[in-house]
Amino acid sequence: MQKRPFYLRSLLLQRFNWIEERGLQLARLHGYSKVTPAMSRLLGNMAGRPLGLSELARRMGISRQAVHKLANEVAKLGLVELVASPDDMRVVLLQFTKAGWAMSAQAAKDFEELEADLRQYLGARDLDELKRLLSVPWDIEEKAAAAVPVQQP
Repeated sequence: MQKRPFYLRSLLLQRFNWIEERGLQLARLHGYSKVTPAMSRLLGNMAGRPLGLSELARRMGISRQAVHKLANEVAKLGLVELVASPDDMRVVLLQFTKAGWAMSAQAAKDFEELEADLRQYLGARDLDELKRLLSVPWDIEEKAAAAVPVQQP
């Protein structure tokens, strides 16, 4: 049997799944047991700013209809709301509610806790280097996007 190489895609996916699983465990501990992995992925792709459903669908690699269904499920939990774009009335944006921002703040604390655990396992220098490498733009589009500041409430 031929030994298969460890491709970066597989390694990143394994580590993403490791983080997601632990993040969802912490979310359940803090009262967010109804948040599913798909909801978590949707909220994570929002990155704290209102986004159009089409843009979310593109980022997640799923249909606009699937994003709309998922957005409605998250809205029923009171974490997001659908609003008309002030720039284009044909575009529907998904944005955090006050409860969604509270959940986001708790998630940030949870991810800090996860990183503290990783710092123990990997060492501070290796974790910092991993984060540095993953934050470097990988193509010209990312480099251009990195120059645009993210708005916070």
